[in-house]
Amino acid sequence: MSDQKEAFVFNDEMEAKAQNYLARYPKDRSASAVMPFLDLAQRQNGGWLSQAGMDYVADRLGLAPIRVYEVATFYSMYKLKPIGKVHVQVCTTTPCWLRGSDDVVGACKDVLGIGMGETTEDGKFSLAEVECLGACVNAPLIQVGDDYYEDLDATSAKALLEAFKRGDEVKPGPQVDRQTSAPVGGAKTLTHVEQG
Repeated sequence: MSDQKEAFVFNDEMEAKAQNYLARYPKDRSASAVMPFLDLAQRQNGGWLSQAGMDYVADRLGLAPIRVYEVATFYSMYKLKPIGKVHVQVCTTTPCWLRGSDDVVGACKDVLGIGMGETTEDGKFSLAEVECLGACVNAPLIQVGDDYYEDLDATSAKALLEAFKRGDEVKPGPQVDRQTSAPVGGAKTLTHVEQG
């Protein structure tokens, strides 16, 4: 059985969003909406892009299908095959690697029982190695859906995934005593104003 769907069109919700994106560009530059259109198609299709979805985007934007395929195959945010309901993406580029992403990867493989690029038999989880997620100050990190889980080590990564397995709600962001990208434990400088 093929993973590709026979036909694809935006549903009402995605069509409204598509119209909003198109309104941001001059009429003769609608091709500029290729990336947000691919994102909409992927979201509507359960987290991955079918060929029918990419062809639809090409048709809607007046592009040759190959132009859409080039974008979809270049960026790691686009998935060209079905993924798990909980798609775990682990950054392994230099800042994350220096701060222990190898341990985070190991923890993910242990808890999920799958390797990189694989999906659990029940289809609930998939695991992928990705390039820089742009939150290097809070390395290493995992992205699930649109959320980042930062400042991980093997222990916190295992706890995070176990929580997902139980269906618990997990707060995104730093998983240590840190507010966004501030120093761990709070500000160390400029904590008060000198009177002089």
